[in-house]
Amino acid sequence: MAKTRIYELARELDIESKDVLDAAKELGFEVKTASSGLEDDQIAAVKASLGGLAPAKSEPEPVVETAPKPKPKPKPKPEPVVQAAPEPKPEPVVQATPEPVVEDAPEPEPVVEPELVEAEPAASTDTAEVGIAEVYDGMSVSEFAEAIGQSTPEVVKALLTRGKAAGAGQPMPVELMEEVAESFDVIVDLLDEAPAEPIAATEELPEFDDRPEDLVARPPVVTVMGHVDHGKTTLLDTIRKAKVVDDEAGGITQHIGAYQVEVGGRRITFIDTPGHEAFTTMRARGADVTDIVVLVVAADDGVMPQTIEAINHAKAAGVELVVAINKMDVPGADPLRVRTELTQHGVIVEELGGDVPSVEVSALSGEGVDNLLEVIDLIAQLQEYKANPKPMAIGVVIESQLEQGMGPTATVIIKRGTLKQSDSFVAGPVAGRARAMMNEQGDRLKSAGPSDPVLIMGWSEVPTAGSIFEVVKNDKLARNLAADREQAIKEEEQALPSARERLQGLLEQLRAEETELRIILKADAHGSLEALRESLAKIKREDGRIDIVHGAVGGISENDVTLAEVTGAVIVGFNVRPEGKARRAAEEAGIQILTYSIIYELLDEIELMLVGKLEPDKQEVVLGEAEVRALFKVPRAGTIAGSYVTDGVILRGAKARLIRAGVVIHDGVIGSLRRFKEDAREVASGFECGISLEGYNDVKEGDIIEVYEVREVART
Repeated sequence: MAKTRIYELARELDIESKDVLDAAKELGFEVKTASSGLEDDQIAAVKASLGGLAPAKSEPEPVVETAPKPKPKPKPKPEPVVQAAPEPKPEPVVQATPEPVVEDAPEPEPVVEPELVEAEPAASTDTAEVGIAEVYDGMSVSEFAEAIGQSTPEVVKALLTRGKAAGAGQPMPVELMEEVAESFDVIVDLLDEAPAEPIAATEELPEFDDRPEDLVARPPVVTVMGHVDHGKTTLLDTIRKAKVVDDEAGGITQHIGAYQVEVGGRRITFIDTPGHEAFTTMRARGADVTDIVVLVVAADDGVMPQTIEAINHAKAAGVELVVAINKMDVPGADPLRVRTELTQHGVIVEELGGDVPSVEVSALSGEGVDNLLEVIDLIAQLQEYKANPKPMAIGVVIESQLEQGMGPTATVIIKRGTLKQSDSFVAGPVAGRARAMMNEQGDRLKSAGPSDPVLIMGWSEVPTAGSIFEVVKNDKLARNLAADREQAIKEEEQALPSARERLQGLLEQLRAEETELRIILKADAHGSLEALRESLAKIKREDGRIDIVHGAVGGISENDVTLAEVTGAVIVGFNVRPEGKARRAAEEAGIQILTYSIIYELLDEIELMLVGKLEPDKQEVVLGEAEVRALFKVPRAGTIAGSYVTDGVILRGAKARLIRAGVVIHDGVIGSLRRFKEDAREVASGFECGISLEGYNDVKEGDIIEVYEVREVART
């Protein structure tokens, strides 16, 4: 008999799955998640339990309404009793009277005190909220307006009424700061210099200490992981009803993308991470910002190396895991084998008694995809993912690239706060201002909240993928932070070697036998560049290595050709093309430019290039052996060894060793080879022949003549 899952029962009863799950657990049923199943008798018990709770909640309400509690109010109303005790009241009034007298000299206020004792502190609280604004010489009009909590046009208008015209970006007149601030009921504290801003951490997201009342529900961030060609991108295509695979060379995703879909009125953010093993770093970055990992495993292929990598990333990030067993429509699909293989790597699905949900899907037909989305939504409801949308935005740069007509762009997922258009921000040593924001469909956005993916334009340069994105007060602070961080990075970098050190290094390189393939690497996106660097670094051969002289995002320029000419490097481009001038300069200088659109083709060909530069291996092959049985002295020919070929073949002119009692006596060349007084080119095993060693006559009976050759074998 088929069981009814908890989330299906919740949908039938039109209540939250969490309530049904809690009710089932209270009744002692063995359920773990909202995907757990219930028998018919268990369903009846849960319905009865939930039905019993409902009236219990509604019954006390009429009791509260019918209870004669409003009647006691008239009893406290006769406040003559309070008047009967006017004598104790004057004492607190007397204590409160000196306070207003200190602040406000007029005496009539004590008369108002008996009725407005509670109103006066509220007024004083408002004044306290305004506080003192810290200002400094050199700040702009817009910065001054922000400091005193006013709009820039209001401050400009206040300056005009005082005979001073100044734009938003011009310096605020120091002599008018106090007067203008007081016109808005603000007191200013003039500092000697601008307050120093600390350099914010960019290595990892900080811990947020938000009050519970400030937290609101946010969409879960879901990362899709798995082995190459197991259907990850096709699954996302089905989910968001858009084709991405057709735009990707070779059908393999090259960039991280972020998309949002809606399920039951609630949003889910998906991160599409590529499946090729070269993008391990990008997948790890996806796990850093994700809440739920969907592990896609092909039902006809099972657990593969990159499947195991994805499991390790999910475990390291400590996130929820959902297994999507894809390609159920393919002949040979065996979901039980997939579930069994997963147990070997610590992933035990619910069907085998574990707590990891698994859903059987077909990305091509769409079968089971709705169930997968429901499971993700249920996990999100149970985990109650929340964030504070009030502060300035902070998030993670998922991908960055240089796009023609748009300049540097970056996809950011907001972790906390709200990003608004025109906000100033910084990510690592790169500053910017949100000139335009778009979602994955290209629609313009005015703001983006927690878990929202957004493509941002307005960067000063391409930021590093994976860096922390932070909104700051103004452009000046963003530029200062970026400059400070860039300086800190430069100081950490190793100092350039002196001319003597460079010469010493060159001499050591010339002395070494190691072959070096130098590469200038250009890519279309920072994530691709980072992944290619790591993959190329893994390509090693004995006596050979790859050295990336320069790597950057963007097209192949004339400067790249010049650098390649100086360093003797090969230019390799991934999803980029050389400019016209660069192509002509490369042809004139004889510089090789290689361009690729599929990453594994690039890696394979670079590996072949490295192998091609290596010296071939030399292998010795024994051709044959002959035993010396008689010696003949021949004038002008020296000693001829009458021999019997015991193995292989003896070739004239081949290399030969003379071996006596297992020891090599001589290593030379066969000078002449005869068979029955006739010169022979070769003599095969089982035949007799006469052999002379070129330039050597000390041969004795019983010696072994071993004939061999050295063959060159290309490196692999």
